[in-house]
Amino acid sequence: MKKGIIFDLDGVIVFTDKFHYQAWKEMADELGVYFDEVINNRLRGVSRMDSLEIILERYDGTLSQEEKEALAEKKNTIYRKLLGTMTPEDVTEEVRDTLRKLRKNGCKLAIGSSSKNAKYILERVELTDYFDAISDGTNITRSKPDPEVFLKAAEFIGEAPEDCMVVEDAYAGIDAAKAGNMTAVGIGDASGYEKTDYPIQTFAELLRL
Repeated sequence: MKKGIIFDLDGVIVFTDKFHYQAWKEMADELGVYFDEVINNRLRGVSRMDSLEIILERYDGTLSQEEKEALAEKKNTIYRKLLGTMTPEDVTEEVRDTLRKLRKNGCKLAIGSSSKNAKYILERVELTDYFDAISDGTNITRSKPDPEVFLKAAEFIGEAPEDCMVVEDAYAGIDAAKAGNMTAVGIGDASGYEKTDYPIQTFAELLRL
């Protein structure tokens, strides 16, 4: 077991994909841009502005940077309103129990998420105290597959990258972990990714690594 464990948030600790989809869909519909779950899947692990650019691939027109930023902010307003419906029930007991046991075993735990809403989500589901540090969209300039968010997380918990492992569900996150010289644990979609060092099917399997 590595000294530091860095977790992606969406798709690993909590599942807010449905909220992202609803918020982007509402924004895309207003623009008259086609958007479906296949396109939404391309946005996983990608920053808000980069996600917007993917959606705008189908937009027939030109938008200024200010207009793009306004659209991204509008999406986030819708998204945060949806996040406000989250409760501690949105985190499984398996996840809570595993995090408690990892801490008891002496592991330092951190969040490494591109989301600027990470702290808010953790507050809503009452998980903030489970983590020693949070690296998120508020302290990075480059999104995954760039390793910045994970390198910052390692720095925040005082561990060298090679002494950390990253738990991710997205290919871009696994690429970021490997680029940062960290051990990559894949869950969900990422469990089938060839670059994943340790594929797991359940969160509790972390205790056996």
